[in-house]
Order: sequence, then structure tokens, then C-alpha cells
Amino acid sequence: MRFIDYSAIISLAWSKYNSSKQIKSVEDISAKVSTNHVFKVNLQGGNFVIAKLSYFGHYEHFIEDHHIINVLANNLLYPYEHFVGRALTKNNEVFSYRYKRTGVDIWVVFYNPIRTAQKLPDILNERQISTLGGELARFHLACTDLKDVLPPSSKTMAKDLEDLLDLLETEEGQFEHRQVLDEIRRQCDLFFENSEKLNYRSFDSIPVFIDWNIGNFSVTEDTHLYARWDYDWFRMSTRVLDFYFFARVVRAEGDQTAFSYTIDPLLEDRFALFLRNYHQEFPLSENEVRFIKEAYRFFLLNYVVKFGRYFYLDRFALKLKKETFEIYFPSLDKVDVAEKLLKALNI
Repeated sequence: MRFIDYSAIISLAWSKYNSSKQIKSVEDISAKVSTNHVFKVNLQGGNFVIAKLSYFGHYEHFIEDHHIINVLANNLLYPYEHFVGRALTKNNEVFSYRYKRTGVDIWVVFYNPIRTAQKLPDILNERQISTLGGELARFHLACTDLKDVLPPSSKTMAKDLEDLLDLLETEEGQFEHRQVLDEIRRQCDLFFENSEKLNYRSFDSIPVFIDWNIGNFSVTEDTHLYARWDYDWFRMSTRVLDFYFFARVVRAEGDQTAFSYTIDPLLEDRFALFLRNYHQEFPLSENEVRFIKEAYRFFLLNYVVKFGRYFYLDRFALKLKKETFEIYFPSLDKVDVAEKLLKALNI
């Protein structure tokens, strides 16, 4: 994308939201490993808000997701009543601004700052892993209690992969994925076939954030969930989609700057410990445990192959895509994730 003055777009968006309060300055606080654009908007008088910009996917999905997130944030009960950040609203709706010019289509929402506590250590001990497993289960239970309260979502895993297959029929898709077209189709077919066998459509659809790296949430001193931010991968889907990133959080090597997406974290005893404590609070079915492998396959197809160039800077996107076809997908043909976990959970 060509150079764009994001500060100017934010200023224009803010003027449409509240022209009576002026912006003092705009600071880029974006992560430097992704293409995400997040800004701290300092206002006259000393307070500030957070601006989030996006420009890929569908604007309608962007608005839909933020609407669901706000309803979730407003309806979660103790101890999660302040866990999810709230977007600013106007006329009883989440305020958004769409900047659309020739070749440019950017969307803006503003967030109230969210309180934070402690960042997890890079490497967790067993007590912290056990506590975190129970915490995610209780949060998922709180979200499940709201599944009939939350607005409907139009995004599904099946629809996302159907869109990927449609993309492969276009000139752009054939050029971008020209060396791996058949493998992408094969992996999509495997997802559809295996997921149908597991009856995944019967799983509850709840809010999942997927990207649970330790820079996206904070915890208390005793490892209870405290605050969550960064909603780029938010969707309504099965809770199983949240497990892979928690497997990465609790793995023996800990959080890594030079990251990769191997299947290995799902196979560690530390993840089995995490899932055992999760299962004690919010039991998993056999089919859900078996679906962990398919959730990992979906993650690779949707967030690395399909959207990788939007989520990551070029050097990371190219590396991850290359590894996906050389390492990650081949591992799915060789590794049985479910049997070890089913045994650990006594299922």
C-alpha cells in the first residue's frame, strides 16, 4: 500500500465523532512485527483514547465484530466485567469512520483505554500453567452463558475457506499462490472432510480471540485473567480455536520473538497439563479434542496462507508461508494430536 497519512485520517475520524474536543497529538503504538495500526490519541485536557485502523477483509465484518465485542464487554459478569475493552459509541452504536478514496479504503474505531496488570513471564511454571488453564475455562464459560445474548455473526470457518478456494480461481490468487495451489485445495478438503466427521457444526459458537500471545492480555499476580486487547482475529466460533495460542504460551521454550507456528506446542506435556485443568472446569467432548488438529489446520489456512500478508510484515509473512508448506502442513499428515490429549483427560 502506498504511503498514507494515518494521523490525518484519525483526526478526520475524530472530528466526525466529537468535534468539540480537540486532538493534541497522535502516537503510533503499533506492534512492529505486524501490519496492524494502533494509535494513542492524546486529547486536549490530558486524557486519551486508542484508535484502531484496518483495511483488509470486509468493512461489514469489521463493524459486525466490534458490535459483538461491545455487547460482550457490556454483558460479561464478575470477574470479567472489565476484561474486554469497549469501543466508543455514538447514537447508541459503535462509532466507526470509513475513509474511502481512490485505491484507499480504511476503517477506524476508537477505544477507551483499558486497565492493565502484569504481563505473563516468558516461561511459566507448572502452577501458573494450571491456573491459566482453569482461567481460560472460566472465561469460556462466561462467554458461553452469553451465547444467546450476543448478536449473530456472519463469519464461519467454512465460509472463510470457501472464500480462500474462490480466491484461488482468480488471477490474483493464482499468481500469489501459484506454487501451492493444489496443496491449499488438499488442505481445505481435509478440513471439510475431518470436520464433518467430528460434527463440528454442533459445537457452541462463542466469542474467541485466537491470538493469545502474551502481549495481548494481562493477568494478576496469581495468574488470573485481568484485561484483553487486540481484536484482529476475533470471531464467533468454537472455543477450540483458542487452544493453539495457549499451547504456545505455556510451551517449555516460552514466548519467542522469532516466532513460528509448528505443531509442537500441542504435543508438549505442559499443554496437556493446561488442558487438564481447563477440562476440570469446563469439560471437553472427545470430538472437541479431536478438532484441535483441525482448528490448527484452519489457523494456518486462514490466518497465514489467506491473510498472512495483511497481518504480518513482508519478511515474516514470507517466512511463515514458506514454513507452512514445508513444515507445518506435512506435520499434520504425520502427527496424532488427539490420542495423547484424550489419555491425559481420561476421555
